[in-house]
Amino acid sequence: MAKIDTIDRNFQIKTNIDKADVVYHSIATSPFSVHGVFYADGKYRRLPEAVAKTVSPGVYGLHANTAGGRVRFRTNSPYVALYAEMGGLGKMPHFTILGSCGFDMYAKVVENDIPATPETYVKSFMPPFDLNQSYESVIDFTTQATRDITIHFPLYSEVKRVYIGLAEGAMLCEATPYAYETPIVYYGSSITQGGCASRPGNSYQSIISRTLDTDYINLGFSGNAKGETTIVNYIKGLAMSMFVCDYDYNAPSPEHLLATHEPLYHAVREAHPAIPIIMMCRPYFMATEDSLKRHEIIKRTYENAISQGDKNVYMISGRELMQLAQNDGTVDGVHPTDLGFFSMAQALMPIIERILHKN
Repeated sequence: MAKIDTIDRNFQIKTNIDKADVVYHSIATSPFSVHGVFYADGKYRRLPEAVAKTVSPGVYGLHANTAGGRVRFRTNSPYVALYAEMGGLGKMPHFTILGSCGFDMYAKVVENDIPATPETYVKSFMPPFDLNQSYESVIDFTTQATRDITIHFPLYSEVKRVYIGLAEGAMLCEATPYAYETPIVYYGSSITQGGCASRPGNSYQSIISRTLDTDYINLGFSGNAKGETTIVNYIKGLAMSMFVCDYDYNAPSPEHLLATHEPLYHAVREAHPAIPIIMMCRPYFMATEDSLKRHEIIKRTYENAISQGDKNVYMISGRELMQLAQNDGTVDGVHPTDLGFFSMAQALMPIIERILHKN
């Protein structure tokens, strides 16, 4: 059978940068700004290796997955090339390679040093099907303009180094800062980490970020967010504008959720007396008995917080999260499709927007 890229040229992937004037820049240097991840000991990470080791083997294995990682800059280059050196790759049958291992790019046109258009998806740096340890790709713009660029990192893979290629002599400077620079911190399950968005920019946090212009940190740990004391101690030490607690799916049982959920809330609240805290249930449209038990446990934490005088705590149910997608929002009955993530973002966004405007 012929390969699809020989039948339909729209499926062709550029893996060799055919640009005579390309100049590569390491994103570890100014004026690039990296968000959601930091570079340490040869790779980008979401939390310190020493902390990850003390939480669990699962968190240690996932802590360098770059979910929520972004690089931002401004340029008037007619194209943007990317070369990435990868570490562990998260290839799965129910997850696109682009979502788990690739990068995608958004841009907004800048005029007179002010963004003139919304941040809009441009294209993806499509990884090859046989991706191994590195790949390169280039995206051409159809019009000449100065743009603020945001490139999202892979959701389920490790990234060692990233280089951005621009036309020789092109402008390169800092992008417009986020309107809300202190990040929202999301803690939770594989859904929080981004499984199974078709590309990184379709995770629910990314949708919220570009709509409300907020920075964020993604601490989703697939199958391994269990409210352990070590990770809670790390989270409560972070600078954050808001905390979103979303680990229902990873609590091994309702009893475990009951034992850990309210203590997690109190630990974060004690460290951050004034920040908003949002408690999320696992997303579902058709509830199971187990889901309803967990809903009641989270509701109990929420109601206890209210009764103790907390006026900055919020709760959103699993059914609300899947209201738009209904029962067509997952790829396997658990992990959201792009529609599922859009549904989650649309349910959560009004709460976050109301909080931001209030504060």
